[in-house]
Amino acid sequence: MSETAKGHLKVYMGYAAGVGKTYRMLEEAQALRRDGVDIVVGYFEPHGRKETIAMTEGLEFVPRRVIRYNNAAFEEMDTEAVLRRRPKVAVVDEFAHTNVPGSERAKRWQDVHALLDAGIDVIATMNVQHLESLNDQVWHVTGVRVRETVPDWVIDDADEIVFVDLTPQALRNRLERGVVYAPDKAQKAMDNFFTETNLSALREMAMRHTAHEVEEKLAAAPAAAVVDILATTGRAPEPKADVEPPRKERILICLTGNPFSAVLIRRGKRVADYLQADCVAIHVAAPGEDHDAIERHLSFARNLRIETHVVYAAEIAMAVADFAREQRITQIFMGRSAPRPWYSRRETVVQAVAAHSREMQVIIVASRRR
Repeated sequence: MSETAKGHLKVYMGYAAGVGKTYRMLEEAQALRRDGVDIVVGYFEPHGRKETIAMTEGLEFVPRRVIRYNNAAFEEMDTEAVLRRRPKVAVVDEFAHTNVPGSERAKRWQDVHALLDAGIDVIATMNVQHLESLNDQVWHVTGVRVRETVPDWVIDDADEIVFVDLTPQALRNRLERGVVYAPDKAQKAMDNFFTETNLSALREMAMRHTAHEVEEKLAAAPAAAVVDILATTGRAPEPKADVEPPRKERILICLTGNPFSAVLIRRGKRVADYLQADCVAIHVAAPGEDHDAIERHLSFARNLRIETHVVYAAEIAMAVADFAREQRITQIFMGRSAPRPWYSRRETVVQAVAAHSREMQVIIVASRRR
């Protein structure tokens, strides 16, 4: 019996609510329905937008699942019902949503992966500020800490990403006309999160991320081109002169119990993705440390598909340097060490790591404060 082929994931990505992601997703859904494709709406969030709601006319909806939590009723996508219905394509709005406690899975993107594993194609929507690696950057720019995030690898694994663009001025105009939110809520949004400065910064992040995705796809193209040449000519292309391949970048993130380790993980992973580098995290265990905090950071790193290691050693700096050498690390990411008293002549951990790792770059990530 053959295994079910994995479903195809397409994500409509924007930089803020109201740019038209859901509308574009539903436009595609209607086109597929007209072509006779078996398509259902697994989850749709109308937000009271009449034009968007009108785009759902004629589409089949899978009823939501009602979950009771803290004496209140919440509606979530009924993933099991969609799996039983087994359409060719499912439409799922708000990809980054966190499900209410009591749900089968913690995140909607995990529900989507259950559909993909069953061979169902999914069309979804999300905003760029929900990317985990951009969390600190978004907070620094907007002052808003986004709580619902999606690991970058989930989006990297998507088969197709469509960037839905709208200028900040046009988006604010839509807000003023009450297209995105009700007038009272719209004015509050424009005075806070939806300032032109914030929207411009978020749009730039989205465009940069999309450009990076395109570059990665293009970088993979030459291999496919060689296959095509072999298929059509029956012979391999002329060999090029020997060129020494560039050294593969490998990034090491040094974790501690400090809350700043979460920022360090995001920054290191973001750089690793841009450099197409391997990413590894290490924690050198010490007596009396906060084991719960360490485990949270290690779990967070693993969730971002970072390989984690715990090393037991008396000398932290030497352990980090030795491990980095064994792993052929090229860049070490560390947080700033606590300052020593003025009379102390001892090196900080960062200084000691730098001294023991002269053949590697040691990058000190500063803590930004608003």
